[in-house]
Amino acid sequence: MKLFQTQMMADKPGDDGDASILIETRPRTKRPPLYKVLILNDDYTPMEFVVHVLEQFFGMTHAQAFEIMLTVHKKGVAVVGVFSHEIAETKVGQVMDFARRHQHPLQCTMEKEE
Repeated sequence: MKLFQTQMMADKPGDDGDASILIETRPRTKRPPLYKVLILNDDYTPMEFVVHVLEQFFGMTHAQAFEIMLTVHKKGVAVVGVFSHEIAETKVGQVMDFARRHQHPLQCTMEKEE
């Protein structure tokens, strides 16, 4: 913590001119970077499976998951959430493990948000 002392000039006759003000400054903590979690389209993973993944791992309603799944299907990729590095990494791992266990080639990645 830094303290600054500022000398002020006398404004009135008779002031001795050494009035001081202490100003306290607080260090600013930088927010940790956030990461986008993305689901990628492929030609083999069933749409219903993608909806299930979005509901289970990202807490989406069926309607939300269905909309995101359609975006993935039409555009090839969609952001499914924005998280801290640790949470994004965990979600990507969970989705990839779940897809592998069910023998689907679904891909989930993360990238730093700008």
